[in-house]
Amino acid sequence: MPENLDSGITLALENLDEFIQTIIEPAAREMEADVSLDQAASRVRSESIKRGFFGKTQPAEYGGNPVSNLELTALRETLAAANNPLTSYVFGPGPGILHSASGELKERYLDPVLRGEKRGAFGFTEPDSAKRPTWARLNESESELTINGQKSYVTGGKTCDFVSVLVNVERHDSVKAGTAMVVIDRQAEGLVIDREFSSMEGGGHVSMLFNDVQVPVAQVIGNIGEGMPRALGNIGNVRMMVAAEAVGICSWVIDYIEQHLQAPHRSGTPLGDREGVRLRLADMRVETYVARSALYRTARLVDGPENSVNEIIATKIFCTEAVGRVVDMAVQLAGGQALVVGHPLEKLYRKVRSMRLIEGASDLLRINLVKGKLELGKGRL
Repeated sequence: MPENLDSGITLALENLDEFIQTIIEPAAREMEADVSLDQAASRVRSESIKRGFFGKTQPAEYGGNPVSNLELTALRETLAAANNPLTSYVFGPGPGILHSASGELKERYLDPVLRGEKRGAFGFTEPDSAKRPTWARLNESESELTINGQKSYVTGGKTCDFVSVLVNVERHDSVKAGTAMVVIDRQAEGLVIDREFSSMEGGGHVSMLFNDVQVPVAQVIGNIGEGMPRALGNIGNVRMMVAAEAVGICSWVIDYIEQHLQAPHRSGTPLGDREGVRLRLADMRVETYVARSALYRTARLVDGPENSVNEIIATKIFCTEAVGRVVDMAVQLAGGQALVVGHPLEKLYRKVRSMRLIEGASDLLRINLVKGKLELGKGRL
């Protein structure tokens, strides 16, 4: 458990450990028998609601009990360290990009999302082949937008009810008005699923085309001109979530490989007795220690009043690259068995590679980090 956490967070972590042992792990074992994923997930979700975990990612006005970023980071790391597919059902859906929605936008989209009745997706990434970023034109009365373009990597786009799309807005006379986040119904006329595909870690994605999609201005989140800051604010939250998951995976992998290295071996002595093996394990532990330290320092900064965009970027880069090195070395130490499809390290090897691309590829984030410092004076060491 991390040091210097207040008693409330410490208690929450202890309760979560007990929840994992008494609810999640037994439910996972039942899945290996004859219980379906839906049944097991429903049980985990129901128990999570009873114990107060479900609402920790939801606003108080919806009956949630939101917590600090530090507590949420600690809980997410603990869940990832369990390496159990059912941990993804512990927290309830958060507001995400819709957090400030009001009026009809709140009633039609945010409220149903938080009740679990609707699912949204996030359209941000443009294809390399795009002639121009996705754009929208206001009509003369500025009451409606006509959207054209394409988003290439919309996770969950096939099954979502709506997608929140970043667009560049121009007025009817072609004057630029800035960026906007616009909510578009999945079944809107002119929205076309161009391609469905899966990534190697198992995620499902689509490429979306927008062909003269008509959307009322009431479906703009916030105001026109605020699109990019809103998108980046949401991305920052996801980056911290990914970093916490990466560190949790590191912890699970180290526990797994230490048991492997101390087990009897055909050579007559455990692999962990060999100096070369110990050096590699030391590297894994060093990587995890440093990543975990960065994660918790940044979580505290995010809860503070100052801008922490660059610190989040640095943490996301380091933690996701560290987990890649840790899992890679674990595969090396475990040997050929870890390459067999279905082996826990094989699954994690595929999963962690994608983390260096989620919400910004590592090198793109490096460029943004230095831009933030040299051009905007943001960031600290």
